[in-house]
Amino acid sequence: MKYTKLPNTDIKVSKICLGTMTWGNQNTEADGHEQMDYALEQGVNFFDTAELYSVPATPETYGATEKIIGSWFKKTGNRDKVVLASKIAGGGDYTKHIRSGGFTKKNITEAVEGSLQRLQTDYIDLYQLHWPSRGVNCFGVRDYPYQTATKEAENHLEIIETLNDLIKQGKLKQIGLSNETPWGTMKYLQTAEQKGLPRMVTIQNSYSLIHRGYEYGMSEVSMREDIGLLAYSPLAQGVLSGKYLNGQTPEGARGTLFPRFIARYMSDGSLKAVEEYQKIAIKHGLTLSELSLAYINQLPFVTSNIIGATKMSQLKENINSINIDLSKEILAEIEAVHTVIPNPAP
Repeated sequence: MKYTKLPNTDIKVSKICLGTMTWGNQNTEADGHEQMDYALEQGVNFFDTAELYSVPATPETYGATEKIIGSWFKKTGNRDKVVLASKIAGGGDYTKHIRSGGFTKKNITEAVEGSLQRLQTDYIDLYQLHWPSRGVNCFGVRDYPYQTATKEAENHLEIIETLNDLIKQGKLKQIGLSNETPWGTMKYLQTAEQKGLPRMVTIQNSYSLIHRGYEYGMSEVSMREDIGLLAYSPLAQGVLSGKYLNGQTPEGARGTLFPRFIARYMSDGSLKAVEEYQKIAIKHGLTLSELSLAYINQLPFVTSNIIGATKMSQLKENINSINIDLSKEILAEIEAVHTVIPNPAP
């Protein structure tokens, strides 16, 4: 395994992060425990979850994933071996069963307390805001939704002050963002600097070979402001494994069970790009998943690559990507495809 540190901290994290959002829906508690056991054995010490998981979010499955992680901590006593990240859910119809009112002091405090209880731990190493309340282009929205976005932005100062209070109480170690824009990221960083408050150390945004929108503005923010990317959906919800090519609908696959989650990655342009990347992988003796993940692992603005799997075979393949170094030839071939079919997925 390869390691780095959460920016501006002494917290060492594996370059591969274990994603957990299927536990409690597609995966059982036993599955989740098996995945955590294996990941830790392979040197993966960074786990990411969220209060709304498992996905799709429903009132019945709210907090299910955190409970599975908590039962594993209780069973194994491995809490001190894991850098644990979680998130407070953003607002909207998708999470109206959780709470309303946005990132207020009351809501943040209650969310943290609930996560700590479910996770059976006294602290969370990295606590993230799952998505902004003001309306931004994420989750398959390509362009800024200026017609529907709220005029008011989040109360950045209140949010950071609340998180700082929880840090002082020892309940949180570091804080981060998710699904944020360059403006939002800089606003949080500037507010923290002006007020002498803790800065956001990471940002968890979508990034894959067919969705490289992060490079339009956020990659420069990451590198110049030292706020690391935690790349999620690096396989584009499994599309970049190639399993949905030629109209395939594998039994039990996420895209088969919940087609709306992969719809953004299934355009003609996306599928054409996937076919081209698969040719590169085959040419060089790699699987498409290995190629896709290895590309992200080597990016200078990536702190960790969040992989997820429903099967152990997938988990093993994904973790193994850390051992693959892409040659200059392979990287050039990837860029050639990107030049012709740039960011086909929103």
